[in-house]
Amino acid sequence: MGENKWMGKRWEDMDTDVLVKIFKELNLVELSPVSQVCRLWRLACSDPLIWSTLDFGLLKSNYIQTRASPYIWVDDRSDKRLARILRVAMSISCGNVSCLIFHYNLYMKDEHLQYISERSPHLKRLVMPAWNRITKFGICQAIQRWEELESLTMPTIGHPPYIMEEIARSCKNFAELKVMGSFDDLFASAIATHLPKLKVLSLRCSKVTMSALLWLLDNMANLEVLNISHCLLFEIVVNGRRQVIHQLDDQTLEKASRLREFHHCQSRSCLACQRMMADEGIMRWYRYEDWFWRRDEVSSLDLQDYGKLFDAECEALTAVE
Repeated sequence: MGENKWMGKRWEDMDTDVLVKIFKELNLVELSPVSQVCRLWRLACSDPLIWSTLDFGLLKSNYIQTRASPYIWVDDRSDKRLARILRVAMSISCGNVSCLIFHYNLYMKDEHLQYISERSPHLKRLVMPAWNRITKFGICQAIQRWEELESLTMPTIGHPPYIMEEIARSCKNFAELKVMGSFDDLFASAIATHLPKLKVLSLRCSKVTMSALLWLLDNMANLEVLNISHCLLFEIVVNGRRQVIHQLDDQTLEKASRLREFHHCQSRSCLACQRMMADEGIMRWYRYEDWFWRRDEVSSLDLQDYGKLFDAECEALTAVE
């Protein structure tokens, strides 16, 4: 009998789409050396199917809260770790990241944000980390580069108008906003003034004034979806006291009835609502399940499970010793 001959393709001759399917099962640490094997593998490793969503939801800073601005101290090793991970991810992805997710306890600086914005020009969705060490100039500069941005999830901020104004100026297709924290009249006014075409807004698990809610319902004609589930709704009454609203009145419900979707839950028997009451309207996310902050009743804003690119194994391998 003659010798058996191997008729299969060599790895370096495999079709790109086959390689992409294989490489899609790897995390960032595994993908890094693979991308250096040859030009074909490098091309496959940067495919948009792999990088459409870069989920850093497991990446957190080592920090200590302080009394002086920015009210946080971050271990220098955490900053270096973040910079190292971003260099690898941005290098391999070749600008193909369209959705970027950060943990709320990741305290990046302007230089990190600038590095990301310069290398992800086609970003359409961003889940922001904490604001503490990001300046007004830093976030505005990043937004200016993200002209294709359509969706933003952000922690609350003391003076929101400048961000809404920059989004309106730079991101012409912007349609979705989620705010995590506090939402008052100033915030509502900023959205109505600068983002009148906003279609989806989630305030899930936020502290919301009734006047801000009514402002939205009265002034946001293009709004189609509003989520105030598990919010601590309140109004200011006599002597400046705060009165919690446990049930929406008929007039408010009537105004909300024009929306395609209106999600609301202020039930005392609801676990999430109970947590909001216990935390006095500022959700202490760290007290609860790791996945709890990622949930949303609006399907397009729900983050679902953690992504493969930065999974638990990858987080452990890159951890600061």
